[in-house]
Amino acid sequence: MRRPVSLTLRSTLLFALVASLVLSAVGVWLYSEMAQQLARRSEYQVIGRVQYFRHLLADDFLLSQLRHNPGLFENMLGNEHDILRFKLHDGETLVDVNSARLVLPPVAALPASQPLTLAAAHASETPAGVPLRYVVAQVRLMDGRLLEITAAHVMTNEQHLLAAFRWSLVGAVAVAFLLIALLGYLVLRRGLRPLRRLAREVAAIHPASLSTRLDEAGMPRELHLMTGALNAMLARLAEGYQRLTQFSADLAHEIRTPVNALMGHCQVALYQPRSVAEYQTLLESNMEELERISRMVENILFLARASHAQALPTPAALSLAQEAQRICDYFEGLAAERDMTLQWRGAGEIRADGLMVQRALSNLVANAIRYGEAGEILLTIEPQAGGVALHVDNPGAPIPPAQQARLFDRFYRADAARSDGHANGLGLAIVRAIMDLHHGHVTTDCRQPGRVRFTLWFPSGEGLRIH
Repeated sequence: MRRPVSLTLRSTLLFALVASLVLSAVGVWLYSEMAQQLARRSEYQVIGRVQYFRHLLADDFLLSQLRHNPGLFENMLGNEHDILRFKLHDGETLVDVNSARLVLPPVAALPASQPLTLAAAHASETPAGVPLRYVVAQVRLMDGRLLEITAAHVMTNEQHLLAAFRWSLVGAVAVAFLLIALLGYLVLRRGLRPLRRLAREVAAIHPASLSTRLDEAGMPRELHLMTGALNAMLARLAEGYQRLTQFSADLAHEIRTPVNALMGHCQVALYQPRSVAEYQTLLESNMEELERISRMVENILFLARASHAQALPTPAALSLAQEAQRICDYFEGLAAERDMTLQWRGAGEIRADGLMVQRALSNLVANAIRYGEAGEILLTIEPQAGGVALHVDNPGAPIPPAQQARLFDRFYRADAARSDGHANGLGLAIVRAIMDLHHGHVTTDCRQPGRVRFTLWFPSGEGLRIH
């Protein structure tokens, strides 16, 4: 597997690349501006030459001096590739300075009456590709004849200057890229020091130190969100780990009781020979303990599947009135043994898993019969905004708030002394798991004197956790 590139190196390279692109863009702009300015200067140069000779020849400069001193103009040009030509209107050439024998594209000469402007300058290039600027203009001599002046400047020196400038820009961008990459790497490595410190703090946390929290105050502002999220995750992990530890201890305690009972029965039976009837009684007693263990394992497996969204409900239209009637009929005999009666009222329709709703409602009613006092257990169906509530009221002493907060924890019994030995503290935990799967909730209310109320609230529509 290829090792991933470090964040520092990747960020450094990207930053250096972006900076180099910006510098390159600036260099291209500077190069373009310099090329335009050199071209403009060449245009002004040839215009100035033509303008100079216009004034000179329009006054009292004699044509004979032009014919006998052509070398004077070569020295004035200064560039061996520049062109200067004086030609009379009748075609006679008086001066022709053109050492490179360049041929200029033919253009109409600017009339003598028109002033010289930048528009009079023309652009071309030599056969070697060197750009040039030239001007062709007329001047009227003192004797009335027209003289055509052609001046051209070959931009050889300018091209050399641009080439040197171009290579200087390339070198500057390359050096800038290296410097930016080096300095950026050092700066980023120093800037990421809090992140490395955060990684060390997180790596030092183990199951025995889940209560440790990361220091948000010592972190940069950009890491506050991450540090807060990690602290929140640690809090959830600590709570889950604590619950898992408590659950393991409770589970071991709950299983130990029936296992010890089984072992005790067997040890007593093996102490001396027994009759067939005694062995049969022993097996029946052991069977009861095994059934208790089986129910406990089944409930634990259901809670585990519900916690991981594996026990998905099958939604269907469900009448809560029919379910309440069915539960009342089922528990009627058991309630009568405790001097209790079961009644229901109201109506409501929901979409839910019928078997799960029956299980949740059965657990609440069984809990009311087991821990409640003699009297009436009332099941009330109440349509509400956004859902339907099903209340289970039974007579009994109010449950303290501290116990209400833990009623739905696994293996928790609010009144262990009144337990009949068949309860394992998982009934209400299963109720909450079922309601969570249906996106509903279960609550406890002891505000009415002498009454304890459990409420199942189902959302309207298909509010089920289905993936």
